[in-house]
Amino acid sequence: MRRPTPDTVAAVAPWAAVALVVVLGAVSMAIGVIDLGALDGPEARELILTSRLPRTAALILAGASMAVAGLIMQHLAQNRFVAPTTAGTVDAAAVGLLVATLLFTGAAVITKVAIALVFALAGTALFVLLTQRIQFKDMILVPLLGLVLAGVYRAGAEFFAFRAGLTQALDTWFNADFSGIIEGRYETLWLAGLAAAGAYLFANRFTAAGMGEAFATNIGVNYRLVMSGGLGIAALATAVVVVTVGAIPFLGLIVPNIVTLVLGDNLRRVLPVTALVGASLVLVCDIVGRVLIFPYEISMGLIVGVVGSAVFLAMVMRKGNRYATT
Repeated sequence: MRRPTPDTVAAVAPWAAVALVVVLGAVSMAIGVIDLGALDGPEARELILTSRLPRTAALILAGASMAVAGLIMQHLAQNRFVAPTTAGTVDAAAVGLLVATLLFTGAAVITKVAIALVFALAGTALFVLLTQRIQFKDMILVPLLGLVLAGVYRAGAEFFAFRAGLTQALDTWFNADFSGIIEGRYETLWLAGLAAAGAYLFANRFTAAGMGEAFATNIGVNYRLVMSGGLGIAALATAVVVVTVGAIPFLGLIVPNIVTLVLGDNLRRVLPVTALVGASLVLVCDIVGRVLIFPYEISMGLIVGVVGSAVFLAMVMRKGNRYATT
């Protein structure tokens, strides 16, 4: 049997990803402690519109936006191991949420998102500044620097959270949980979805910027503006997700690597598939978490963290073996 050509794979992948999201979304809405078949029409409709549909929509929006954020950061940084998790963006956003909680008690969700966004942008900017000062940008050294920054952010957050009695809340911000998502408690995630969709409009510019400052400048692309815009989109998506449902570890790291391994590095082609695969992975992990110890749940963030850390370790080992043989 002949292997499919790259063009065939690129043409089929988006439709296959769409079909997968639709199927997983239907399964997600069917799973729950209350059996939909045991309810009459109005009650079943109310349950779906109030709980099941908002949760599924939140899973899709969060997964898609975080995967796109990781893709943008990896492309702009020219490093496969850079993502909101490994650049300190997630932890900086959580620090911003803690500051908003401490200083602006009772603030609206959109206010918390804005403060978390400022901190996420600042944390990401610091990461970029430090990496630019590294003379030898080893593929693995760069994300390790981001993990060090993330550790510093988290340590500071835990210190102030402990003093304020917010340790438990801080733990939930670092571990995404969708069990409490109902109508009226997820709508801010549409901001993250819009940010991810907006990234598609600038995909060609991100592709040019990912080739380096000299190349981008030569073809008339404002490199610094594109870098700022791309990192701003990634920070916005991260801040919204952290504030609304909590951090999803490693999602923005592993999904873009898997998709680009199959489809290549053209952002306009891989960005929609990356979003759909990210949504699919989150849906799968949430479904697994809901059925393993049914009728109780395991946090979706915990399952993604286990899967993501295993894939990240495999990526590092694969890259390390490549260095050893060259």
